[in-house]
Formats: sequence, C-alpha cells, structure tokens
Amino acid sequence: MAELSYGVKDHLQSFKKECSNGKKQGMQDVSWAVMFGIGNTRLRAAREIRKLTKTSSKSRADLAALGVIPPLVSMLRSTCQEGKGAAASALVNLAIGNERNKLSIVKAGAIDPLVQLLQSETVGLKESAAAAIYTLSAAPCNKAVIGKSGAIPMFVEMITSGSLQGKVDAVMTLYNLSLCPDNLQQILAAGAVGPILALLKGCKKSSKVAERTTALLESLVAFDEGKIDLGKEKGGILALVEVLEDGSLRSREHAVGILLCLCQSNRCRYKPAILQEGAIPGLLELTVQGTPTAQERAHSLLQLLRDSSPQSSKRGSPSHMLESIVYNIASHVDAAEHGMETARKVLTEMVQLSMEQNMRHLHQRAGLVHSN
Repeated sequence: MAELSYGVKDHLQSFKKECSNGKKQGMQDVSWAVMFGIGNTRLRAAREIRKLTKTSSKSRADLAALGVIPPLVSMLRSTCQEGKGAAASALVNLAIGNERNKLSIVKAGAIDPLVQLLQSETVGLKESAAAAIYTLSAAPCNKAVIGKSGAIPMFVEMITSGSLQGKVDAVMTLYNLSLCPDNLQQILAAGAVGPILALLKGCKKSSKVAERTTALLESLVAFDEGKIDLGKEKGGILALVEVLEDGSLRSREHAVGILLCLCQSNRCRYKPAILQEGAIPGLLELTVQGTPTAQERAHSLLQLLRDSSPQSSKRGSPSHMLESIVYNIASHVDAAEHGMETARKVLTEMVQLSMEQNMRHLHQRAGLVHSN
C-alpha cells in the first residue's frame, strides 16, 4: 500500500506539474488524477479526458481500460457543479462510437445521477446530461434501463422548452428509446405526439431530425392513443404532407406510412383532411421516386383516397373523374418508361380538367340567371 501511495503521489505531482506548464498530460497521469485526485486536480483531469477522447477512438478505449469510468460517474454525484458538467462531458466523449464504453458507463450507475441532472436549473448541466443519455441510448442493452429511469417525460418536456440543441437531443433520444417496444407506451403517456409534431413543423423537412421525428411518430400512431393525439393536433396532417413533398427518402417513407395508418383506421375521418391538405401530388411523385416501401404505401393510400361509397360519388361526376385519374397514374406509372414525366402530365391534366369543370359550372349558372 505504501508503494502504491507513493506511485499515486508521483502521478498526481506529474499531472499538476504538466497542468501548470500547459503541457498535454499522459493518459496514465490523467487516469490516476481522476481516480485519486481531489478538488481542482480531479476537475482538471475530467476536462483533460474530455479533450483526449473528443476525436480519438483509441484514447476512448485506452482511458476506459485504465479505469476512468467509475470515478467520472462518481463525480456526477458530487456537490461541485463544474465537476458534474466536466464528468458528463467526458462520459459523452468516452461513449461516442464505443459500445463497450456505453455499457460500462450504465453498469457503473450513471443513469440515475444523469436523470437528476436533467432536472437541474442550470441549462448547461441539463443539456450535458441530455447529451450523455442520448449517446448512451444508442446501445440496444441500455434502452430498457433508460426507459425505466423516469427520463422519458423529461425528454418530452425538453422538446417543448429546451434550447434548439436540447430539443434535437431530446427527440433523438426518444427515437432511440422507441426502438425498445416497452418504451412506446411511456412515450405516449408522456404526451409526446404534440411536441414532436411541433418540432417537425419547424424543422427542415429533409433533415435527419425530420427522419427521426417521422419515424418516431410512425411508431406512436400504431397505437389508438397515438392516432387520436395526432388527429387532434392542428396542422398535423399538413406537416406530414410537407414531408411528402420536401423530405428525404426515408422521412417520406415514414410520412406516407403515418397517413396510410390513419386512413386505414378511419377513412371517413382522415380522407377529407388528407385530400384537403394537398397530398395527391406528393403521393404521385412518391409512386415514382420513393423507396420500394414508400411506393407500395403510396399506391395503397391513393387507392383508399380514390374509393368512394355509392352514396358519396356517382360514376361520371367530377370527383369520380379526378379520382380515376389519380388511381390510373398510381396503378400504371411504374410501367411507364418516363414515370416522372407521366406523373407531371397527369397532374397537368387534373388541373386542366378542374378548370374546364369550373368554366362549365359558371356558364350553367350564367344561363340560369339569363333564363330567369
């Protein structure tokens, strides 16, 4: 023990000396400092670990092997605010791209103190904790543990009230957690649909955030509560239609999946809303340019939007003619040599048909007025 004590003192003295000289510390010295140092020595060590692991996957593995994870986790429970923040940031960098470290950090008991930091009134601490949990949630084995920690309602609240980065980290975390089926009901119960839709409305539709947001919504609308919550949100259908028009291939696939799920559950309720928000052009384009799954879903949704009961539509009526054009393009565009050109041509025909019908109605009304 005496030899170990002298060894520890030597490493700490070396670490302090190199800090004062502004030199980069050796990993062994840093690891000894975070494990056995106190006060500012430990704080500087945590900050140095964050720097060493920022871009180096080797440093992440080496420092973890030297045993820095348990003392960093213990710093999360300290009374020093700076120490908590430095430890959280160091753990984030240790976890990035290293599945073993992600598991080790959770096994060392990091989740409970990180969840406590999510409740901090200090924005920086809260966002550091959110970033740490987000990174840890990527590991499949951690999803259930985080789901049981009570963090889910806090991330839902963060989507509404957090900074831009906080909102992004929150929705990314919820997406990761949603891949564990047991967490979906918790996300729904926390009232996530409204805040998630609000984030989707405001973000760039081709962004990674939109992809994760639409994927998360698609998982949630598989439940009746999710459908009800989405249906109550003003502008929810419009936001999904905008994704159909401007989203990435993946987000468009999720968006059409959501609309199809809604329409299949209650066509009488959702068909008018989907048509009113102008979904047809985006669906037609998706039958040509979407992923195979998106194309199949777009075809199915177009058929649901076309089909009408005898009471609501007579053959030969303008609505029936319009629906027939949509159905024909959805059924045959895959076989066309120039599918996109064909789709645009049909859309032009739809507009022309609508204009001609409106002119006929105007002439008919004018004739009635003249005869009277």
